[in-house]
Parts: sequence; structure tokens; C-alpha cells
Amino acid sequence: MRYLFSTGLVAAISAGVSLLRGTRDEPITWRAALSWVSWGITLSLAIGAVVDMRRERTGQLVDADSPQSVKKAKKAQRLQFRSQKALADAQGHAKSRR
Repeated sequence: MRYLFSTGLVAAISAGVSLLRGTRDEPITWRAALSWVSWGITLSLAIGAVVDMRRERTGQLVDADSPQSVKKAKKAQRLQFRSQKALADAQGHAKSRR
């Protein structure tokens, strides 16, 4: 349920409804076609973001061009720093016992 109500997806759907209302009674022009193409791209990007969020949450591989991969890389870097610090602290305690 969390993924269905993501901000990007809700915005894309509401923009689609607005676009549908605006072009319902109008003849199809190149501007209307371009608007629909733009909306399709926006919707596909929103769906892609939802898929990436779900993959990141379940621990699956996320594409490198995804904003979720940046978050995952920062999280991995923090965990690596913490483990190195814990190892250094443990080695320091071992040296002080000698």
C-alpha cells in the first residue's frame, strides 16, 4: 500500500486526470499529443521510482542511475566506517590489555 501512495505516482495520476479533462472535448493537436507523451514519460518515471524503492527495501539490486542507489551507497559507506571504527577500537583495547 505504501508504494501506491508515493508522491510521484499520485502527482502523475492527478496530472493525467487533469490532462484528460482538458483535452476531452478538444481536437487532437500536436500540443495535445506532446502533452500526452510528456505525461506518459512522467508516469513511467514515477512507476520506476516505486519499483526502485521496493527493490531497495527488499535488499535487491538497484540500478546505478537510480536515486535509491545513492542512498544505498551512503548507507553502505556508513556501515563500513562503523565496522572499521569498531575494529580499531577492539584492536586498541587489545593493545591496552598487554
